[in-house]
Amino acid sequence: MKALKLLAATVAAAGLFAGTAVAQLADGSAAKPFRVMLVPADGGTEDGTKADFKPVFDAVTKSTGLHFDIKVGQTYGAVIEAHCSGVIEIAWYGAASYLPAKEKGCAELLALDVNHGSSTYFSGIFVKAGSPVKKLADLKGKAMAFGDPNSTSSFVYPVAMLLAAGLDPAKDLTSVRMTGSHANSLKALSEGLVDAAAASFDSLEKAVNQGSIRAGDLVVLAKSDPIPNPPIAMATKLPAAVKQKLRDAFNNIHKTEGIKPEMIRGYGGKKVDRYDASIKEEVMAPALVTLSKVSKDLRQAMIAKAGQK
Repeated sequence: MKALKLLAATVAAAGLFAGTAVAQLADGSAAKPFRVMLVPADGGTEDGTKADFKPVFDAVTKSTGLHFDIKVGQTYGAVIEAHCSGVIEIAWYGAASYLPAKEKGCAELLALDVNHGSSTYFSGIFVKAGSPVKKLADLKGKAMAFGDPNSTSSFVYPVAMLLAAGLDPAKDLTSVRMTGSHANSLKALSEGLVDAAAASFDSLEKAVNQGSIRAGDLVVLAKSDPIPNPPIAMATKLPAAVKQKLRDAFNNIHKTEGIKPEMIRGYGGKKVDRYDASIKEEVMAPALVTLSKVSKDLRQAMIAKAGQK
C-alpha cells in the first residue's frame, strides 16, 4: 500500500511536468529549464505559492540566463517524491520535509532567504478572539486543524508544542483536521469548524493582507521557538559546475544590476534582503531536534484520527 501511495505521488508530480523527460536532468536553458516544485504551504495554488517565488527565480534568470519551470506540488510528500525520482531539479521545502529528502540522498541545500540578518521564522497555534481557550492545556477535548503532516510549521512544531504542554494530540484532541495547508487551517478556524489551528505567522500575515481573514479575528495561543527558514534545495545529481552556478546566482541576485528589491522575496511572498547560498547543513539542526520529538507512530495516529468521521 505504501509503495502504491509513493508511486501515485510520483506520477502526480510527473504529470505537472507533462511533456518533459522525467529521468533527464534539465540544463537551465530555455528549451530545457530547471524544473522547480514548491510545497503547497498556502494552498498549493499556481497564483498563490508560485506567485511568492516567481519573482526571485525571474531575478536569477535575469542575472544568469538560467531558466526555470515552476510548479506547486499537490502535497508536501509529492514534492519529496518528485525530487527523489528525478522529476525536478530544485524544490522549496519546509525544514521537516527537506530533511527526509536529504536523508534519501536526493536533495542538498541551495539557499535560505535572509531578512534583517535572520534566516528564521515562527509557527503558532491560533484561536479565535474571545475563545475560552487561554493556554495549551485548555485544548484537551477540543478540535484542532493542522496543515500537511510533512509541514514544519503547520504540523511538526505545533505538535511538539502540544507534547511539551503535556498533551497527546492523538488522544486528547476530540477531533483532528488535516487541511493540507496553512491557509486552509486558518480558514477552518475563522469559520468556527475547529477550536484552534496550527500555521506559520507568515501565513497568518499573508491571509490578513489578502483579506481572507480580518486582522484581530484570530489571536496567538502559543508561539514556537525560531525555525530555520524553509530552504530551497537542489538535486544531488546535478553536476558540480551547475550547483556552483546556482549558488553564485542566489548569493548575488541582490547585487545584480537591474534587479529591484521587490523581486527578492521569500516565504509568504515577503520581501527579503537577500539569499544565502553559503549555508551549511548544520543550520537545519534545530528542526531535526524538534522533528525527533514527533514520532512516526504519533504522526500516523493523528492521520488516522483525522480520517475518522
